[in-house]
Amino acid sequence: HTNAYDEAVTTPTEASVRRAMAIQLIINRELGLVKNQNPMQGSHFLGELTNMVEAAVLRILGELDARGGVLGAMEAGYQRSRVQEESMVYERRKASGEMPIIGVNTFLKPASGEVAEAAGAAEIIRSTEEEKRDQVEQVRAYGKRFAKEAVPVLERLKAAARHGDAAKGGTGGTGGRGGNLFAELLEVSKYCTLGAISKALFEVGGAYRRNT
Repeated sequence: HTNAYDEAVTTPTEASVRRAMAIQLIINRELGLVKNQNPMQGSHFLGELTNMVEAAVLRILGELDARGGVLGAMEAGYQRSRVQEESMVYERRKASGEMPIIGVNTFLKPASGEVAEAAGAAEIIRSTEEEKRDQVEQVRAYGKRFAKEAVPVLERLKAAARHGDAAKGGTGGTGGRGGNLFAELLEVSKYCTLGAISKALFEVGGAYRRNT
């Protein structure tokens, strides 16, 4: 999974989502690691890939040594010819699609509706005033709908926060039972908003205080 780069400040834009998807596609289609069913199987697969790279490097070094080292190979034009040869193979495979390259010869952007990515000009998506008011009204309506049910579950939540597992099955100072805080959170979230839950826990734990 890869996050969109602007998730922290806005609803992800098309440009950032396309980039995040491209990273996943590169891992899936280009890297080759996921062609193995279990690439992390005790590092056997990665170890084999490492051995293959090492063998290829040693083969090239052997060819250089056979030509009198780097200087001797340069005089024979070995390095230049190898670079030209590999470039030709690369371009041919890229053009034919044999070597998929995300965004170059596969998974291309559609011709229409392209998103311009100007440096330093990130698109920020903001909610309209109508959308903001609608969300506020929904939260208020939710609180009114479960006003009666919220009281006892919040008290049980505060009791669990005060006493924790030490008071499991016991009685809290507010008349609720102690116990597992997470279990109480699951129950209280059915009837209370995040603001009401945070306020209840704040009443028990107070503000954060750094240890000195």
